[in-house]
Amino acid sequence: MPEVLVQYEAEIWGAIGETFFMVGISIVAAIFVGLPIGTFLYLCGKGKLLENRFVYHVLSLVVNVIRSFPFLLLVVFLIPFTRLVIGTAIGTVAATVPLSIIAIAHYARLVEQSLLDVPKGVIEAAISMGASVKRVIISFLFVEARSGLVLALTTSIVSFISYSTIMGVVGGGGIGDFAIRYGYQQFKTDLMLYMIFIMIIFVQLIQMFGTAVAGWLDKR
Repeated sequence: MPEVLVQYEAEIWGAIGETFFMVGISIVAAIFVGLPIGTFLYLCGKGKLLENRFVYHVLSLVVNVIRSFPFLLLVVFLIPFTRLVIGTAIGTVAATVPLSIIAIAHYARLVEQSLLDVPKGVIEAAISMGASVKRVIISFLFVEARSGLVLALTTSIVSFISYSTIMGVVGGGGIGDFAIRYGYQQFKTDLMLYMIFIMIIFVQLIQMFGTAVAGWLDKR
């Protein structure tokens, strides 16, 4: 192991733990909030089961506004809200608030797109069998779109890792913050490159795992 990694081993593991914590919370938020919102967006769309153009356009606008914010500006903009929710705007826990919000918006839009790929005939068949809206969603929509939903989540997780590197501005820590503070600012280019390599490895493993799971679920 390179000497510089041995020297900062404890700090590196701490940074990795902070990244996993921030990204983990954002994944939970994406699944338990972003998935329902994305599904509702789909259902309220034109010609869908709960068609409501007003609700669709309002909710779609909110999602688009959040996604269009430069993430650094979103973090700063949400400082008062983060302080209200967490009690502080500084630290790893506080960093999960803006990360979770962007995660919800990001995944919600990808969920809607994945559900739009479900053949219209599948929904029509479910309705003809007398399935309720809830049953259509659980037994037909999600089943048909499961592969796309997994790939969408995989893409989102990669984005969450990228977003987490910015959280050093609010003391969130993580690998990206470590690379900047200990590598770039102290002119230790080798240390910074090692951190970048670690991030690349994480992203590759996540993408490979997500693609494999999506392939296994795709029964078409």
